[in-house]
Formats: sequence, C-alpha cells, structure tokens
Amino acid sequence: MNHRAVVLASGGLDSTVTAAIAKQEGCELFFLTMAYGQRHAVEVDRARQVAAALGVTNHLVMSLDLRAIGGSALTGPAAVPKNRPGEERSQSIPVTYVPSRNLIFLSIAAAHAEVVGASLIYFGANVLDYSGYPDCRPEFIRAFEAVVQEGTKAGMEGSPFHVRAPLLMLTKADIILKGIELHVPFHLTHSCYDPAGDLACGRCDSCVIRREGFAKAGVVDPIAYAI
Repeated sequence: MNHRAVVLASGGLDSTVTAAIAKQEGCELFFLTMAYGQRHAVEVDRARQVAAALGVTNHLVMSLDLRAIGGSALTGPAAVPKNRPGEERSQSIPVTYVPSRNLIFLSIAAAHAEVVGASLIYFGANVLDYSGYPDCRPEFIRAFEAVVQEGTKAGMEGSPFHVRAPLLMLTKADIILKGIELHVPFHLTHSCYDPAGDLACGRCDSCVIRREGFAKAGVVDPIAYAI
C-alpha cells in the first residue's frame, strides 16, 4: 500500500529531488508550497510546474506573509549577499535566514498531513552544503518529530508523523546526480534568492552553491543566469 506523504515543495532543486525520492519510494505525493512574501516569489510558480511534471495527487499553495515579521533579506529590505566565498558562507548564520521558517512550515505540513491522512513529511534539508541555517540540522528534525508526537491528535492516537530529509547528508553534487538518476526536471527548478524576473542572479549564496554543485557533478545546469 502506498503511503501518503506531504512534501514541502519550494520549487527549488533540493525540494524537487526530495519529491522525486518520495515518489520513487512509493509515496502518494501531496505538495505543500508556502507563498510567504519571499522576494523570490517566482519559486511558487515553479513549484506548480514541478507538481504537474511529477503528477502529484494534490498541490496546496498556502499564503502566509512573513514580511509582517521580517528579520530576513528574503522578506525585508536588507540586501541579499553576493559572491561570498565558501569559508565566509560557513562562518555565521546569514541574513537570508528566515526566522523559524522550517519550524513554521513543518508545523503547517503536520496539520495538512493530519487532514489528508499522511504519515510522512518530506523536506529538502541539507547539512553539508547549507548556508548555516539552524533549522536544517538533524537535531532540529528529531526535536520536531517529538513535538508533533506530543501535540497532535494523530500522535496521541498512536499514528505519529515521520519527517524524512533524504538529502540531509548529501553534497550538492550528489543531490544533482541523484536527481539525474530520477529524471528530475531541473529546468523547472528555481534556486536564486534575488532573481530578476525569471532570471537567476548567479551571485547569491544559493546560486553559487547550485553552480558549484553542477560543476562538481559534471552536469550542465539547464537554467539561465544573469551573470
């Protein structure tokens, strides 16, 4: 029997590979995409295109304007850092960190999972190539699972949710190679934090990590960059 799975689908590279892995593992996919006032809102449209390409059962796009809280270059006026070397990216939590974003999104995913009868939540957290986000660590995922076990009807009735982050310990190059193996539509994905329309800037942390990953994987990145 197929398990139902809620997939946090941003339209980005990692979440799209994660969705493809969930599909390969026999899950019936329920996409959840958050339109949270992010400056790279084009990713919401890309998530819709990815959902269509993967043939998901249901795609919920939910609006939650985190600009009201702010505190991030992705939801406020602060500039997105450009052309940062790897050692600088790993030194501190960057201004592109959105306060409690994964905690908020996973909580909504758990609520959605309760309603649709899903026992699994997939999201594309990554430890090795991440930009220093505290909510992309295994300690956070384990703690979240414990919280929803105690704080949901499903958990109290003996049907706990399990959070799967299959990319957690993979390099970006490994993620890309896994995506190639699963025929992921990389041309539909969007990674840039500060795009000009549909065009990726090529210089923000996310673009730099993506480009380095494709180069190390020896694969041509199918998206266009401004620079």
